[in-house]
Amino acid sequence: MTSYLSHSVVETEAFAARLAAHLRPGDVVAYRGGMGAGKTAFTRGLAAGLGVRGEISSPTFAIVNEYRGPVNLYHFDMYRVLDIDDVETTGFFDYLERGDSILAVEWSENVEAVLPPETITVTIEPEGEDCRRITVENLQIDKRRES
Repeated sequence: MTSYLSHSVVETEAFAARLAAHLRPGDVVAYRGGMGAGKTAFTRGLAAGLGVRGEISSPTFAIVNEYRGPVNLYHFDMYRVLDIDDVETTGFFDYLERGDSILAVEWSENVEAVLPPETITVTIEPEGEDCRRITVENLQIDKRRES
C-alpha cells in the first residue's frame, strides 16, 4: 500500500502520472472517493503518464470515455450502475476481456463484485480544502519491473 498527500490538483495529476509508469495493459484501476474528491483529475494524470493526448473529462453521462494512446485508457463512471444487468450494458466486460488497455473505474464500489481480484484500488479522501490523501492498494511494482 502506498499513501500520498496531495496539496493541489497539479500534485494529484503528477502523482497519477508517476503511477501510470507502473501500469500494464489489462490493468483495472478502481477509484473510491466521493463527489469532487479528484477522481477525474487523477485520470487526467494517469492519461498523461500513459502518453494519451487530448482533453480528459468525467464520463458521468457517457458511462465510458475512450482515450487513445500508446496504451489506450477507458474511463468508466459506474455511479448509475445498480446491478449486473447495468454493468453489462456499459460494455465493461467487453473492454475487460480485451486486455490491451487500462480501465479506470469511478464509483467502483457499485461494481466491486465483478472486478478482477488483481484490481488496483485508488482511494481519494479529502483532508481539508485543497488536500487529498491518495491511497493505492494492490499495485505490485517490484513484480512488474521483472516482466
